[in-house]
Amino acid sequence: MRKRSQRLWLIGAAGLLGVAAIALAASGLKDTVAYFYAPSELVEKNEIKPGQSVRIGGLVEKKSIRHGADGSVLFRVTDGTNAVPVTFSGLLPDLFKEDQGVVAEGKFNADGELVAKRVLARHDETYMPKEVYEAFRKKAEMEAAAAKKAPGT
Repeated sequence: MRKRSQRLWLIGAAGLLGVAAIALAASGLKDTVAYFYAPSELVEKNEIKPGQSVRIGGLVEKKSIRHGADGSVLFRVTDGTNAVPVTFSGLLPDLFKEDQGVVAEGKFNADGELVAKRVLARHDETYMPKEVYEAFRKKAEMEAAAAKKAPGT
């Protein structure tokens, strides 16, 4: 074999190993990726699939916090329009309470309930994920438009 042929084989083998390494990394990270959604996106687009890893954000719905017999906490995350039920077993953040911002990360079960692995409470009143802010803004605009129509009708 000439040196030129050896170099081509070496470059080809290195390229093949690089592609294999990228494919292995992508398949390993596949289950750890969690997309962020607002509750309305999940409900309206019917994107709730069992086993799907997601991250949802919004407000803890008023009067929705319940404690299960096994020590789990059940609550609903809302963006003002729609709500998604969440179950969490573990210690909740100190700032977790009704009508406060929250981000829950986990997987959906067959009942369409998010079984959260992690719950984060917002630490600053000015912070809100972009998707949730947009959902609240759209709801406020729709309510304002409905209020303008109501008095004249």
